[in-house]
Amino acid sequence: MFKNRLYKTLNIASNEDLKLFSKKSKIPTKKLKYYNEQGLLPYHEDLQSILQTTGFTEFELKIKLGILDDSILDLLNAHSKEISILMNNNLPQIESNSHHTFAFETQFGQMYQGDCVSLMNTMKNGSVDLIFADPPFNLDKEYESGMNDKVSEEQYLRWTEQWVLKCVDLLKEGGSLFIWNLPKWNTYIANILNKRLTFKHWIATDIKYRLPIKNKLYPSHYSLLYYTKGEKANTFNEQRLPLEICRKCGGDIRDYGGYKDKLNPLGINLTDVWYDIPPVRHSKFKTRESNELSMKLLERVISLSSNVGDLVFDPFGGSGTTYAVSEILKRKWIGIELGSVDLIKNRLDDLGYQQSYIEEIQGNKNVLFTEQMRKIRIKKGHWLPETLKNKDASN
Repeated sequence: MFKNRLYKTLNIASNEDLKLFSKKSKIPTKKLKYYNEQGLLPYHEDLQSILQTTGFTEFELKIKLGILDDSILDLLNAHSKEISILMNNNLPQIESNSHHTFAFETQFGQMYQGDCVSLMNTMKNGSVDLIFADPPFNLDKEYESGMNDKVSEEQYLRWTEQWVLKCVDLLKEGGSLFIWNLPKWNTYIANILNKRLTFKHWIATDIKYRLPIKNKLYPSHYSLLYYTKGEKANTFNEQRLPLEICRKCGGDIRDYGGYKDKLNPLGINLTDVWYDIPPVRHSKFKTRESNELSMKLLERVISLSSNVGDLVFDPFGGSGTTYAVSEILKRKWIGIELGSVDLIKNRLDDLGYQQSYIEEIQGNKNVLFTEQMRKIRIKKGHWLPETLKNKDASN
């Protein structure tokens, strides 16, 4: 609880220390806890009280808290040589006792068991075409690996920075990186990536749940960050979706007016808000108790940003969705899971129904109307591209 930067800076290591500092600074303990837990620079009078109590300058406090605004960065830049000499040109190295072992291989992939950073440290920099990462969300969940992902925010963000920077190293120039997380955590991750890669999209994926949450806007999307290493991606295979129609009557949901004949016969442009990614609930596709990602999501990401034979890396194996889709789409892949890999191996040993599902997904994209939609529209007498052409020809 007392491991975050503000407490460290103020030498607060216990509840007694917290109460004592609160008394000296006249800042309520509740307020100090808030600043500490959120990693914030204290506000207004509170900031001045802390400076007076500690004897720090505002510059010194910001440095200690890791809050580097442009004025501080300008100052550090102006004195970079002196700072480099002071630090003896050495940055502290993060040591890890974690390890990994080889688990099994498939026609296209290699699976490891253990810590993802340990594996990434052995991989060649600039070797991966596409990285998809779905890390734990730090929500106090118990996983099949026996790991509980609830740690302090500081610990979580330090670990996050570690694996994100390794992903940047592994990515080829022109390669693509996708990170799936809660919007809160992806704001921090975006701050890391904005200094190293090219931002492409913040993709919002709609959540279908509707639970009441007091004093908050309802969080209705997961965040999928999309970055490339360099200005342009090596691979961007355009994805288009069928026109939305009413499931019952087969009619248009949106009014296209006089533009129906101008719609692309391959479908509607994919946007950065995805409403069509279903949660995995059906027992046929769900392979574990914990949440797992939709194959439709991974099919879209992998089809969009890689080609047959490209190398895909996912540092958080989970239920193995990335690996199953990569195998079906004939992408080479490397994966690792902290816990048991038995579920993943069993899944990859029996890809039959999963392959059929991927084929169904691919058959229902890059078309203006699916075959099922066409049958409904013909039955109900709604327009189709060919009926528009016939009408124009007769006029």
